[in-house]
Amino acid sequence: MGTIRRAACIGGGIIGGAWAARFLLAGIDTRIFDPHPEAQRLMSEVLTNAKRAYGMLTSAPLPTQGTLSFSDSLDNAVRGAEWIQESVPEKLDLKRSVLAQIDAAADPKALIGSSTSGLMPTELQRDMKHPERMFVAHPYNPVYLLPLVELVGGKKTTRAVLDDAKAKLATIGMTGMIINKEIEAFVGDRLLEAFWREALWLIKDDICDTETLDNVMRYSFGLRWAQMGLFETYRIAGGEAGMRDFLSKYGSSLSWPWTKLTDVVDLDADLVEKIAAQSDAQSGQRGFRELERIRDQNLVGILQALKAGDEGRGWGAGKLLADFEAHLWKTAPKVQANPSKPLKLLEVNVPSAWIDYNGHMTEYRYTQCFADASEALLQMIGVDTGYVKAGHSYYTVESHVRLLAEAKLGDALYVKAQLLPSDGKKFHTFMWLYRASDDTLLSTYEHLLLHVSSKESRSVPPLPEVMRKLKPLIEAHAVLSLPDAAGRSVGQRK
Repeated sequence: MGTIRRAACIGGGIIGGAWAARFLLAGIDTRIFDPHPEAQRLMSEVLTNAKRAYGMLTSAPLPTQGTLSFSDSLDNAVRGAEWIQESVPEKLDLKRSVLAQIDAAADPKALIGSSTSGLMPTELQRDMKHPERMFVAHPYNPVYLLPLVELVGGKKTTRAVLDDAKAKLATIGMTGMIINKEIEAFVGDRLLEAFWREALWLIKDDICDTETLDNVMRYSFGLRWAQMGLFETYRIAGGEAGMRDFLSKYGSSLSWPWTKLTDVVDLDADLVEKIAAQSDAQSGQRGFRELERIRDQNLVGILQALKAGDEGRGWGAGKLLADFEAHLWKTAPKVQANPSKPLKLLEVNVPSAWIDYNGHMTEYRYTQCFADASEALLQMIGVDTGYVKAGHSYYTVESHVRLLAEAKLGDALYVKAQLLPSDGKKFHTFMWLYRASDDTLLSTYEHLLLHVSSKESRSVPPLPEVMRKLKPLIEAHAVLSLPDAAGRSVGQRK
């Protein structure tokens, strides 16, 4: 897949700033042009939230964060960029003008995406000299967490450009869905607007308030839609007979006079005030950034749960996360063995989900840090998903954890590991977990693994390609002193 090395974001608001955060955390140098007087402060807040979310989302090794810079002109921002994302306000004349300026200043081969949520790409590319490389790239907020981008080409957009954009998005953890035909509001917003119109009628007619409506969604079909779409959900509703039976039973209800979807509610001053007051009563006690953090934390939990679905292969957006992590592991810089010191394998910030009722990191999260570090070590020697799928892996047969000090919310942690005498078939490690701010030792972990053939259900030597990477590490660490705590049993002090 082609990668993006330099990106430009024209407009740094809620959407543009989140695009920039997604690029930066994928290791892409990113320039922003936004004349808003507080653009840098707002971008700093968005990036802080994005980094917090990524710290909870994955333990895969993220690339070194890209360099963020602000340009004093649009021309300077786009110069040298390979992907340019326009996210200015949703006004056709404004977007046309900005896209024409981008087109004139950018490299002719640069991809140009528009974050519009409804304007037709053919209309947007009208005044461009190189319209073939312009397309709609419509994301969903928060862009740095939600993976979908609707890719919609105009009449002059080439299919190769859309395919290239889709491939490049995969390298930053997003999935580009190419829409077959351009249509106002595309696919996602068509569905959302229909739902939104019906919701507004329910509020206007005093059927329920905003909190009740949101609860109906999040306690029922919202949970279903997080892991299966509309049609797959209804296929199950059809029972063993499937979708055909469902449609035959319930298709006629579409003509029943239930809906006001085609009758647009009048958002007059009274209705606006009603909705705003109910929304204030529902959520007004929390600030905007606090709500963002709560949203991100909830989304991370859902994504992580979906990643564990389908017997660990991932399901829905969780499958996309698993694929992105596999890409991160594959492209991560290789750690070089240093015979003078242990390997640094993991860096992580303690998220709120790891905190117990005492306000400290709960016990099993210490073990998770070590398990993630062990995963990094196995990846380093070639024991990746492909190796496991081929029928070989390492299984833990014994471990010993010591809890020495407390970790708190937001603490930056890191793990170091030393390989103890091993023959490859047996893989013996000792690890230390530290708090980064003061290098306080929080925990130690001794770990013994056996290499197994899952097909034969027995322990066997690792395959030669793994042994070639493992043996130099074992030899490099053979000169190190044995850790004082190695070999201890539970309760042993010396």
